[in-house]
Amino acid sequence: MIDSFILDWLVQNFKVFALVLVRVGAMLFLMPVFSGRSIPVSVKALLCMVISLVFTPVAPVDPVSFPLSPVNFVLHVISELFLGFCLALMMRLVLAGVQAATQMAGFQMGLSMANILDPHSGSQSLVLSELFYLACLCLILVTNSHHLIISAIFESFSVLKPGTLFLGQGLLDLVLYFSKELFVLSVKIMAPVMAILLFSQVALGILAKTVPQMNLLVISFALNIGLGLFFVGLTLQVFWPVFSRSLAEVLSAFPLAIRLMAGY
Repeated sequence: MIDSFILDWLVQNFKVFALVLVRVGAMLFLMPVFSGRSIPVSVKALLCMVISLVFTPVAPVDPVSFPLSPVNFVLHVISELFLGFCLALMMRLVLAGVQAATQMAGFQMGLSMANILDPHSGSQSLVLSELFYLACLCLILVTNSHHLIISAIFESFSVLKPGTLFLGQGLLDLVLYFSKELFVLSVKIMAPVMAILLFSQVALGILAKTVPQMNLLVISFALNIGLGLFFVGLTLQVFWPVFSRSLAEVLSAFPLAIRLMAGY
C-alpha cells in the first residue's frame, strides 16, 4: 500500500518535480561551492534530485506551467539556466576578486612559475591564488553560506514562477555593481602586500645605484618572496572581515536579483 501511494504521488507530482529539478540543477551546477570539477557529476546530480524531491511537496509551483511542446520546454530550460547563471555570476565575481588580488601579488613576488592545476576550473593558477580560493570555499561552508544559497533557490519559486524570466536594466546594473566590487575587493585584500613589494623594488633600485658591485638580482628573488609571504600572513588577519562583508552583500542581493528577474 505504501509503495502504491508513493507511486501515485510521484505520477501526480511529476511535472512539479521536473520544474523544480530544472531550476535546482541549473543553479547548483553553476554555483562555486557545488560546481567544482573535483565533485563527481553523479554526486551533483544525486544532490539535485534529493533537493528537488524535498522541495516538490512545499514549493509553490503550478503543474499547469509545465511546457508541453519540446520547443517550449527548451526555452523553459534556457530561462532557468540564465537564472542560475546570473546568481552564480554574482557569487563568482566575489571569489574572482580574491583570485585577482592573489594572482597580482603572486606575480609580483616571483611565483609566476609555480603554477598548479585548479581542480575546480581545470585551468592553471598560482599556488597563492589556489590557497586563497580554497580558503574562501572553506569559509563559505563553515559559515553555512551554502544553506543560504539553497534557501534562495527555494524562495525563488514563490517570487519567480518557472518560465517567466524578465530581463531589465535593473538586473544589468546589479551585475555591473558586483563587477566593480571585484576590483574593490582585490585592492582591499592585497594593497598592503603590493605596496611593500613596490617599496622593496624602489629600495633595491636605489641600492643598485649606490653599490653596483652587489648582485641584487639574486637577492631580490628571495627578498620579494620572503616579504610577500610575511605580509600575506599579516593580511590574513583582516581577510575574513573584508571577505565576509562582500559575501554577505552578494547573498543578500540574491532576493533582489530574483525580484528583478520577475519584473518587480
